[in-house]
Amino acid sequence: MTGNIAFQGEPGAYSHEACIEARPGLTPLPCHSFDDVIDAVRSGQADLAMLPIENTTYGRVADIHRLLPQSGLHIIDEAFVRVRICLLANDGVKLDDIKAVRAHPVLLPQTAVFLKKHTINGIAAADSAGAANDLASSHAPDQGVLASQLAGDIYGLNVLASDIEDHGHNTTRFVIMGREPNLTRRGSIGMMTTFVFEVRNIPAALYKAMGGFATNGVNMTKLESYMVNGSFTATQFYADIQGHPDDENVQLAMAELDYFTDYIEVLGTYPANPARHS
Repeated sequence: MTGNIAFQGEPGAYSHEACIEARPGLTPLPCHSFDDVIDAVRSGQADLAMLPIENTTYGRVADIHRLLPQSGLHIIDEAFVRVRICLLANDGVKLDDIKAVRAHPVLLPQTAVFLKKHTINGIAAADSAGAANDLASSHAPDQGVLASQLAGDIYGLNVLASDIEDHGHNTTRFVIMGREPNLTRRGSIGMMTTFVFEVRNIPAALYKAMGGFATNGVNMTKLESYMVNGSFTATQFYADIQGHPDDENVQLAMAELDYFTDYIEVLGTYPANPARHS
């Protein structure tokens, strides 16, 4: 397969790394925002979108749950990237020379132990890969950035320390989205289905809506609530389940869910990634 896969951030971002690992045959297309990533696919500028959903340390990615139902795109795959954080610096700079590092605000708390140990001040930046680009241009002798090995390779920076994140399990889950769904595939370790829904405003509606998944043996691996349109009564839910909409038990569970909801939208059905069980 040839074409483009859009991601948010500068070249060298972890989303860029996800594109290379998951779709090596496609050309990564950097975009300024998540909206731009989605627009690139809708307009045909890109064939696929790589969007981060959640991180094992930081939690869910802000705004993604709001954007996915409005995108008009469909989840066709998922990808997992182990976030390995490197301290990058210009040629000739040693670790003891570093007084401050710049990084996306998500990375700074993930390296708090390392930064404290080496008395390094963390400074928030809009984008870690962009900060790496800026550092390479500045030739600063006492500054560093926290970013990926890929960013170091792209911008000609040296790795002074690697795998400096506080938690060894630090992993980001991405979804790969396209213009058309593909319901014909069956994954070797099963299928995942992602959907959003809004329960009816009646007592115990969520409890009753979830009952169909329990009684029909459908495993729900994720359920998150988020507010829509600034309303305290119109709570929407994002869910991942194991199974395919054609499976009888999934059909029965979704039919029961439909009875207790005002709105359901399936965002995609796709093979479960083996990284789920690693």
